[in-house]
Amino acid sequence: MEIKINQAVLSLVQGDITRETTDAIVNAANAMLAGGGGVDGAIHRAGGPAIMEECRKIGGCPTGQAVITTGGNLKAKYVIHTVGPIYRDGTKNEANLLKSAYLSSLKLASVRGLKSVAFPSISTGAYGYPLSEAAQIALQTAMEYIGDDLQLVRFVLFDGRTYDVFCDELKALVG
Repeated sequence: MEIKINQAVLSLVQGDITRETTDAIVNAANAMLAGGGGVDGAIHRAGGPAIMEECRKIGGCPTGQAVITTGGNLKAKYVIHTVGPIYRDGTKNEANLLKSAYLSSLKLASVRGLKSVAFPSISTGAYGYPLSEAAQIALQTAMEYIGDDLQLVRFVLFDGRTYDVFCDELKALVG
């Protein structure tokens, strides 16, 4: 599913983010940039040791912020590592931190002059963020940001359930 926003495209696909050919892919990282499970582990495995070498030099990333490294062996030239919030109960600033994780990633892509970026669903796996709420925040943030510099924002969603929820939320946002 995709929509046009001015001259840019917001796209939803089901797939493997490590195979993306966008200028950058976004990694749902942990604050230590230490690799891990889920999408984080998959990106590090597919991208090779160069990504971890740069992560070690950077040292860490606060929740809601983003840093950038090489894409290593990936088709994407860069990996933007962002740290989403661990969902507690929705009253610990989780929504603002999740929005900030997406926005920081988008701004970093723009500052680097990138034209396309692919996101996973941040914080909805091990960090426990409710999927429909997270999808709404992700899509709303991307729709508000996308413009002249970023021509493509793609959400690469690992399974059918996540893809379906993102599609439903996008349909609700565009009305």
